[in-house]
Amino acid sequence: MHARDPHACHDFAPATTRREALRTLGAGFGSLALGGMCADLTAAEAVAGPVAAGSRTHHPAKAKRVIFLFMHGGPAQMDTFEEKPRLSKDDGKTLPPRPGALKFNDASSTLLGSPWKFRRYGECGKAVSELFPHVAEHVDDIAFLHGMHSRGQSHGQAVCMLHTGSDNLPRPSVGSWVSYGLGTENRDLPSFISLAPPSNHGGPRNYGPAFLPAEHQATAIGRAGNLGSGRVQHLARPVSLSEQRRADQLDLLADLNAGYSGRIAGVCGEADAAVEGAIRGFELAHRMAGVAPEVLDLSKETKETQALYGVGQKPTDGFAKQCLLARRLCEAGVRYVQVSTGYSWDQHGNLKKGHAANAEKVDQPIAALLADLKRRGLLEDTLVVWGGEFGRTATAQGKDGRDHNPGGFTMWMAGGGAKGGVSHGATDEFGAYAEVGRTHMHDLHATMLHLLGLDHERLTYRHAGRDFRLTDVAGRVVHEVIG
Repeated sequence: MHARDPHACHDFAPATTRREALRTLGAGFGSLALGGMCADLTAAEAVAGPVAAGSRTHHPAKAKRVIFLFMHGGPAQMDTFEEKPRLSKDDGKTLPPRPGALKFNDASSTLLGSPWKFRRYGECGKAVSELFPHVAEHVDDIAFLHGMHSRGQSHGQAVCMLHTGSDNLPRPSVGSWVSYGLGTENRDLPSFISLAPPSNHGGPRNYGPAFLPAEHQATAIGRAGNLGSGRVQHLARPVSLSEQRRADQLDLLADLNAGYSGRIAGVCGEADAAVEGAIRGFELAHRMAGVAPEVLDLSKETKETQALYGVGQKPTDGFAKQCLLARRLCEAGVRYVQVSTGYSWDQHGNLKKGHAANAEKVDQPIAALLADLKRRGLLEDTLVVWGGEFGRTATAQGKDGRDHNPGGFTMWMAGGGAKGGVSHGATDEFGAYAEVGRTHMHDLHATMLHLLGLDHERLTYRHAGRDFRLTDVAGRVVHEVIG
């Protein structure tokens, strides 16, 4: 008898009967079922987000989605939604000095009264300037934040602060955090879409995911200040390719990317996040091709609805398309829609002409958006947020202009659990500095997340050895404006 070689395969399992095979494989079928269930849960979490997987949020949500209306450049609070009679009375006089106040070298100390008249609207009696007569009709649905203040005296700093919670370091945008926490209600569409996003003052950083997984960055549609045509043609399926051919191409790309990602994982011990994000991006693009063209086709709207927004009319057409498309996207299940004007609100000179032209473009479309959401029953769980990166000074720059002012300005929220007809906080009697109900940008972000059912202190992501969050180490929920 020869000694048995431990490295040789000389031992064979005895023949197995059919009864024995079925008995031993029984547990295997259970494992297969468990694996399928786990895969389904993983897919559900990828769509719903780690917080909302299984329809769970940190606390009951009042809003399901957000439309953020970004007025790029910084509207003047005392010329729009915060009346300052003392400023008008002391026009031409000197603003009393304030220790530590921000000031540009070429800014004067001469007070500049508002060239627009205010009148009161709604049951709440809110005073609104003649720049926004259409929005003024909805003040009973709006919560005004008059004590806003932020970091960043330049546009680049302040715009990034508004969109990411950081005025200098690359951080995930608000929409990316919402996507990460909640995901999308429609797996065939992105959870975060930015319409005509700014190309300057941070550019893609303002709708990017930074260190969050790549699938949480926004899908950008249009270019800065210009959405383009009502129907986004390039998303339509090429007629020369069959459905099967497109599926085959997608499968090939997935195999190539998976192979590359596997090799990277073999070397680094983990998959390449960029490649994984690209794979999911290709898959989403394939699904979008069958859904997005229909959603983005504004010709599906009635003539009455298009006229309500100001589509096809001057000067409202461009922003009207964005607002109407924002409603359609939210209706289709997109969580966060960012709507931006062009970089047009920065009136260092020609204040009267510039602000009047800007307001004329956006007033009717914004009011129509609020009215349309309300009549469709969407306003109650859609949070609409309006504002710029900062406000303007109470003093004149040149003869007819206002400088940047992050020390005090106005933003507002409507729907989605915001308390209508409320004005929280205030700047001083000249409109220069936030004094009452001071609300930092971190506080606004914390409040937005709260209305979505997310605790800003618990919505975190581990990166570079520590947990990051949108509000950094600050932020408080402004309960005074929550209904």
